[in-house]
Amino acid sequence: MTDKRGKEKKDIHWADNIAETVRSRAQVDPILKKTVKERGYIVYDEKTPSGKIHIGAGRGWVIHDCIAKAMRDKGMKAKFILSSDDTDPFDKMNKDLPPGYKKYLGMPFRNIPSPVKGYESFADYYFSECVEKFEEFGIEAEIQSTGKAYDKGLFNRTIKIALDNADKIQEIYGRFSRKGSVGTKRLPFNPICEKCGKIGTTYAYAWDPVREVVKYRCEANLVDWAKGCGYEGEVSPYDGRGKFPWKVEWAAKWPTIGVSVETAGKDHFTYGGSRSVAIAISDEVFDYPPPYPSTRKDIGKAYEFFTIGGKKMSTSKGRGVSFAGMTDYAPASLLRYLLVKTRPHAVIDFDPVGTNKVVLLYEAYDRTERIFYNKEHVSNEKEAQHEKRVYELSHVGGPVRKTQPIQIPFTYAAALVQIAGDADAAMGALVRTGHVGKSVSAADRKYIIERLAYAGKWVEEFAPDDYKFIVNKSVLKESRVKLSDVEVSALLMFKEKLLKRREYTEEECMEIIKGAVGESGVLPRMFYRAAYLALLNKEHGPKLTSLIKMIGQKETALILGTLEK
Repeated sequence: MTDKRGKEKKDIHWADNIAETVRSRAQVDPILKKTVKERGYIVYDEKTPSGKIHIGAGRGWVIHDCIAKAMRDKGMKAKFILSSDDTDPFDKMNKDLPPGYKKYLGMPFRNIPSPVKGYESFADYYFSECVEKFEEFGIEAEIQSTGKAYDKGLFNRTIKIALDNADKIQEIYGRFSRKGSVGTKRLPFNPICEKCGKIGTTYAYAWDPVREVVKYRCEANLVDWAKGCGYEGEVSPYDGRGKFPWKVEWAAKWPTIGVSVETAGKDHFTYGGSRSVAIAISDEVFDYPPPYPSTRKDIGKAYEFFTIGGKKMSTSKGRGVSFAGMTDYAPASLLRYLLVKTRPHAVIDFDPVGTNKVVLLYEAYDRTERIFYNKEHVSNEKEAQHEKRVYELSHVGGPVRKTQPIQIPFTYAAALVQIAGDADAAMGALVRTGHVGKSVSAADRKYIIERLAYAGKWVEEFAPDDYKFIVNKSVLKESRVKLSDVEVSALLMFKEKLLKRREYTEEECMEIIKGAVGESGVLPRMFYRAAYLALLNKEHGPKLTSLIKMIGQKETALILGTLEK
């Protein structure tokens, strides 16, 4: 895209910029142009279902989903495909498995029983655990199985090309790998042993291009995590009888599926790593231009890690917060917002436990929402347009609402739930405080109840102590002894003013606080300290006028009145 002066015009959001870059590449590359014409723009990602899949993988899924959405918004025929690499070998016991699963080490994940009833296989269980959350996260993906693609013969063409060019692939491995790498010696295909069913222990050592069979051994000591059965035989490599090694498979998928976009985490993008090898194989063996962000000659930039408290998530090591489990900390829609707003090349470190990160995320989301609905003015037009685009790409569910949902600040919700006891009771209190009218739409009620419920969970399980409190039924003795006579006098004066009217607004309440401070001669900061000690047995707390409205004006006066006893 160009502006009136002929200069390149940048879109406002990273996903839109990527969409334009990919479109431009397809216009000048004959192979991509033909592929896009036949299949559209394929945005692709894949994951090995070796255990609980962590939030780091979820970052990639949201990135790819956003790119596909941005393409469709531009009139490009595009879809996001996510494939389960379910033929990969089971190479490590994860902490959720019983010891009996050790006998399956070396077998394809799709051929191992599910650890939980109701699923077709090990792979199906762990992959479904995430896919079942996609609607919550607003991810629109066509779900595929790499194993089924092998079964259908979709890789047969690239399998033959790879085996016919085994020497070239071995040379590429040698170019990027340490001396002695297994990829420099073996054929680029791993058969499934016909006797024991393992794939991680087979070694293909000869290819007959006339008969189109590979000769292999199932070796006892090929790897240190599984034992082969010793069987030796030959088999056709086609129609699901085995699979490529990972780096070759990555390259083979691009022409087989017609991929235009596939990025990955930066651990795959180190020079000489899996992306480097896959690019070279795609270019030199399959003659297919590697997908964005790579080219035939340039690896491009990966997306950065999603860390929790500075620690990288790991599926294989069973470390960190799972993609599915992340919604215990915040709603999927809010997590999607975090991923959409943050540029892929920036690290996300999100530690919801014992920090105010959740509070800050809610505040940022609410601000973006207000900007989208023109309820908050932003002087910088570029920033305003960016925030609106973030909101569009973050939105989960049906069409974006015409009117802004009712916003309850998260810290207010967290305080209210502690006073009311649960989300439903807090909803009733919001009517009393004037945040919600007596008549509220079903959509707004659902929106508010979800926030109240998450606020309650956050306070109970994750919040720092500064955000937690218990409202006293009467002033506790340990609080009373910390109060001077002047402070007690000011609080009692304030109590009397609270009883003069049934309900004050927060602004009116602020005025009577000023009046009590002025008449008593107490310092304002000492008055607030005294009020929090009397009400919460803490020296700090939520905004005092809000706290009084949440507790109730009469109830607050009754608590302060116990100072006279």
